[in-house]
Amino acid sequence: MIVRPRPGFLHLFFIMRGSVVPRILPQIFGFGIYGALVVLAVRALQLDLGNAGPAPLALLGVALSIYLGFRNNAAYDRWWEARKLWGQLVFDIRNLARASTGLIEDRVELRGLLMEAIAFCHFLRGLLRRVDATTEARAFIDEAAESAAKLANPPDAMLRRMGERAAALYRAGAIDVMGYRILDERLSQIAAAQAGCERIMGTPLPFAYTLLLQRTAYIFCLLLPFGLASTAGWATPLFTALIAYTFFGLDALSEELEDPFGTAANDLALDGLCRVCEISVFEALGEAPPKMIPAKKYYFS
Repeated sequence: MIVRPRPGFLHLFFIMRGSVVPRILPQIFGFGIYGALVVLAVRALQLDLGNAGPAPLALLGVALSIYLGFRNNAAYDRWWEARKLWGQLVFDIRNLARASTGLIEDRVELRGLLMEAIAFCHFLRGLLRRVDATTEARAFIDEAAESAAKLANPPDAMLRRMGERAAALYRAGAIDVMGYRILDERLSQIAAAQAGCERIMGTPLPFAYTLLLQRTAYIFCLLLPFGLASTAGWATPLFTALIAYTFFGLDALSEELEDPFGTAANDLALDGLCRVCEISVFEALGEAPPKMIPAKKYYFS
């Protein structure tokens, strides 16, 4: 996630960190050169392209704008829902820490439960990003991280361990039935947040929308120089490159937002959110919390 103040007018045109321009430079320069070749061919061969001008392309541009708007809104909705789910997860971890510190008197059991909650956050981050989070989880639950990492769903394994720990406390009489119910409800809310994240990860936008959008964008940019060559002249390559930047830039941005759990510049800062949970848990235990992860060159991971 990019975290930076709003740039000034002149600086605005030179920012690359967090921009999709590096990804779409081939399309921008490619269609700019293509537009220059079309103008050169039209003038050299004295082609008569009729009097329609860019009017037919304007209709196609409207349709393409509708496709882009729909896909961009759908992608941003996935990104925002993912952020709300992780915000809810932070809320539930804090609630679990607050409730368990008041219900569990055994310091060892209390700390063990909350360390498993932190390990759950890291395993969930690893599952969503498709990376190995065993090293981070091992810092909190030691060797238990290795056995959990071998399972198909490590965060769910952590939830089961936390549930078994709460049940053992109830059977031993360390907490009463109401205390067990409170802890179980907190774990159920955490499981619901995990299921919501897995739903987003496992259900991408229909491929047909992406295919339709990209086909239409390429067709539009291929036809655009023919509609502008007679009226815009040598300004045609510039206009073609600007249109390619707009259309393919929105497409690239939507592709990043569609998968909000990745490590691209505009994806969610899951490392930072896990650290927020760590800080909340250690403060609830009365221990020194770790420092917040700083942004590196405006990039907050």
